[in-house]
Amino acid sequence: MRAMTSETTTPPFPTLEDWQHWTWVMGRAQQMLMEAWAEGLDKDRPFPGLQPPNAADPMTWMTAGAEAWSKGLEAWGKMLGATSSVGQRQDRRFASPEWNENPVFQTIKDSYLAISDSLLGSVEEIDNLDAEARQKLRFATKSFVDAMSPSNFALTNPEVMKRTVETKGENLLKGLENMLADIKRGQLSQTKQGAYEVGRNLATAPGKVIFENELYQLIHYAPATEQVLETPVIIFPPWINRFYILDLTPEKSFVRWCVASGISLFMVSWKSADETLAGVMLEDYVLRGQIDAIDRVRDQLGVESVHAIGYCVAGTTFAATLAYLKAKAEDRKVSSATFFAAQVDFSEAGDLKLFLGEETMGLLDQVTKEKGYLDGRYMAATFNLLRGRDLIWNYVVNNYLMGQEPTPFDLLHWNSDVTNLPAGWHRDYLETLYKGNKLVEKGGIEVAGVPIDLSTVDVPTYIQAGREDHIAPPQSVWKIMRHFSGDKRFVLAGSGHIAGVVNPPAAGKYQYWTNDEDAGSLDDFIAGATEHKGSWWPDWLAWIRRLTPKEVPATGARVPGKGKFKAIEDAPGRYVKLR
Repeated sequence: MRAMTSETTTPPFPTLEDWQHWTWVMGRAQQMLMEAWAEGLDKDRPFPGLQPPNAADPMTWMTAGAEAWSKGLEAWGKMLGATSSVGQRQDRRFASPEWNENPVFQTIKDSYLAISDSLLGSVEEIDNLDAEARQKLRFATKSFVDAMSPSNFALTNPEVMKRTVETKGENLLKGLENMLADIKRGQLSQTKQGAYEVGRNLATAPGKVIFENELYQLIHYAPATEQVLETPVIIFPPWINRFYILDLTPEKSFVRWCVASGISLFMVSWKSADETLAGVMLEDYVLRGQIDAIDRVRDQLGVESVHAIGYCVAGTTFAATLAYLKAKAEDRKVSSATFFAAQVDFSEAGDLKLFLGEETMGLLDQVTKEKGYLDGRYMAATFNLLRGRDLIWNYVVNNYLMGQEPTPFDLLHWNSDVTNLPAGWHRDYLETLYKGNKLVEKGGIEVAGVPIDLSTVDVPTYIQAGREDHIAPPQSVWKIMRHFSGDKRFVLAGSGHIAGVVNPPAAGKYQYWTNDEDAGSLDDFIAGATEHKGSWWPDWLAWIRRLTPKEVPATGARVPGKGKFKAIEDAPGRYVKLR
């Protein structure tokens, strides 16, 4: 371990601009090597240690430049440690056979991986860093080494070089065209444009919009069985995304699976913020959003209560809604609460907390002061940064260097279909909940003058977390178990924030873990957990049916538009298409 002296116990943390500058420096250093080699070739003075390449063979010419770069990396790699142990690592960036078959590119790859390991390892070796500072340094270092991967540069990526020769540079022209189109759109393309359309091949579950206000539309889905559960289910998706993550293509649709399982299902479709929603805050989403929607469903079907699901940030708000209902003696409106990848305690909230500095807040104020809302593309870029290797650099290589279109992918179409956020509420969410962690303090926040106390929530609760979730880490989601009272069931699903939730049983993918014993921590839960293959959806359905087993005919008001609230338009409605 490297001990830090008293003079260096609080080193200045590199800013994003610092890392961007060093990325440029490394890129320019690579370029200078190439320019020096080319200049030497023109003057018949080959780069030291290299033989002049055959100018008639463009692949040889380009490989020579890569070889020059590899020699520098090789020396650096030897200084930091042997590279042989990392050469066998499975890494999709280096899947092309050329990375291993060509000794030049094998050296580049192995040296880069060794250097990356050393840089990332050094973060863990520094003493006298608090957890927050180490987390920031770890994230910045990982972002840096991901950006500097030789796969991201045309002259050190054998796949790009091969394609450039094969197409005589047409791939680079096409890549430039793709890049300019993305600049115009203000977003990096992650799926083929035009492959998907909401209402055509996404969000196609039959239903009707039966109510709308300035915040949301309420969708009632058509029953698919003759009998349905008497107690309906309403879903609150995150307002930072579109609701159809739960109604993608038919084979992935949680909505279709629910109605096929005999559930009377309702969905809230939040409106993307515009100037008219600039003043919206927490209590609006609680009172005019979630509680209003619950009351509409109860009124439509003539039932006392509903099962309600809160996904991600809507789950956070739903926790406040439950505490508010309890304080008002109206908690019987909710028969059960389900949380998909949702957090109420942000003390271990993951890498998103890295974007809460004064610089970020200042930028947030700057870009929202004119219209009062945050353009959803800023949030999309933030989430992409959390997985830069997969969600940024992968597409830089494919779209800009290889000159190819991205593969059609419904989930990534949804990921790019951004929503705008009310500026004041978004800032308050970050400041009060993420940074201040006020939701778990008794009376730390208020809704319409009512102090919120999560410890009073005693409704039966089902809590789902994703094992690899980088947005709502499982150890953070687990904390709901500590703050709620009443019966609780925790399920740990394989995969992450999206795939851990959207995992239809028919796909036969992933797994989930349950533990019926009392567990004091997530580690205790995992230690005594039972693994189950496939989707957790049937486990949730069985839990719902145990709570409210009664069924009724799927007639009358159970048919969308046949109750008190008439059909306004077909699902998925207008709000989901507003930008």
